[in-house]
Amino acid sequence: MTPVLVSIGLSVVAAAAVMTATALVARQQGRVAVVDVAWGAAFGVAALACGAGAAVGDAGSGPRTWLLVALVVAWGGRLAWHIGRRTAQHTGEDPRYEKLLGGPLREVGMARAVRKVFALQGALVPVIALPVSVGVVLEVRWWPAVVVGVVVWAVGLFFEAVGDAQLAAYRSRPREQRPPVLDTGLWAWTRHPNYFGDACVWWGLWLAGGLASGWVAGLATVVAPLAMTWFLSEATGAKLIEQTMMRRPGYPAYAARTSRFLPRPPRRGRTAGS
Repeated sequence: MTPVLVSIGLSVVAAAAVMTATALVARQQGRVAVVDVAWGAAFGVAALACGAGAAVGDAGSGPRTWLLVALVVAWGGRLAWHIGRRTAQHTGEDPRYEKLLGGPLREVGMARAVRKVFALQGALVPVIALPVSVGVVLEVRWWPAVVVGVVVWAVGLFFEAVGDAQLAAYRSRPREQRPPVLDTGLWAWTRHPNYFGDACVWWGLWLAGGLASGWVAGLATVVAPLAMTWFLSEATGAKLIEQTMMRRPGYPAYAARTSRFLPRPPRRGRTAGS
């Protein structure tokens, strides 16, 4: 069995283990939202498993291998910590999951939750992690692609972390003292800076892990950032949230002047907080 297949297999096992443990926690707590914490953690565990496998198999275990592992663990750890801290403040279910499942977990049952949430996300992790699983066991052909990838990853992490911090600061203000919509900082340039940052992170990892390993590896793994971007922008991310947000006072006007995903200056003629 080739090192690439072994590495992909390790990511599959790691994702399955994390999602299985998370499903057991969800059953105990009676809510599916805990899977959001496991999402980032699953990538970190998968990257560590692939890195360890590369080291044991002596395949591609050079500086780029551990660079990729470090980038994924840093991103996944920050995301899991941020969402875990936010989730701990709420004991109820996320409305997105109730809509996806067709009701609360206690009514629809674990079988549906496993099929529609845990199994699906567990299957997506190895697919999206392909640039890392492949990159840790292959030699680097184009180091400039690694450098550009790290820069894109850093831009993405900046948008994600700063966007989350600005949103947390906005929510910490008393409701009567804050504007109805957060439209300052990064949120003046895109309505979802955290989702845009997430997409950039995985395009950066594809550049550093997939494309930097050669054209074949690049083409074989480009499905990862494409899938992540589609989910964040069109499927379970921005598009789904906006179905609810558009009913909030001030949000339609905010949406009219602010890009939904890709950052750009707000349209002229509208002022922040209007």
